[in-house]
Amino acid sequence: MTDPDNNIQAVKYHGRPTDGNNCRSAAEQGVYDFLDRLGIDYVTYCHRAAFTMEECAAVRNGLGVPVFKNLFLTNRQQTVFFLLILPADKPFKTKHLSSQLGCARLSFASAEAMEEYLHIKPGAVSPMGLIFDTSHHVKLIIDRDLASHSGRYACHPCVNTASIAISLDDLLERILPATGHDFKWVDLPEE
Repeated sequence: MTDPDNNIQAVKYHGRPTDGNNCRSAAEQGVYDFLDRLGIDYVTYCHRAAFTMEECAAVRNGLGVPVFKNLFLTNRQQTVFFLLILPADKPFKTKHLSSQLGCARLSFASAEAMEEYLHIKPGAVSPMGLIFDTSHHVKLIIDRDLASHSGRYACHPCVNTASIAISLDDLLERILPATGHDFKWVDLPEE
């Protein structure tokens, strides 16, 4: 199938991709292995690299599911790390989140910390990276607006040249417990 937004060949698979496995990173393969071990039902969509939410529109169209925004944040001292999931179109201001988490100030974490803890490079932030955070350095926080989401949504399998459609219930009830992570709901305003 040709991705009309990118004019390239995009391919959808039920489960892990079945071609080009020798070109896939260890982190991406690790995500598929982890999901398969848990018996998670997922769809993979291989596509042109998507670095921004605007570029993820093609993913949303190709998979027919929403794409949520994922941000990797840290406190001022860079001693505590957070992965925030929120609706794609919701603006984010650190002051609203900082007070709920009891942090003086939050900012975006470094690419080095992202790679060290989540095995992810900038542009591919995803809760799937928690699979690799075996020391639990990263805390997952989710905007409460997503609490009522039923069905699947798309996230990257630690690379931004593919996206997987999984259910939010599977993430919260099966994947997170298997990684030893929990999560916290937060209330972020629209403005």
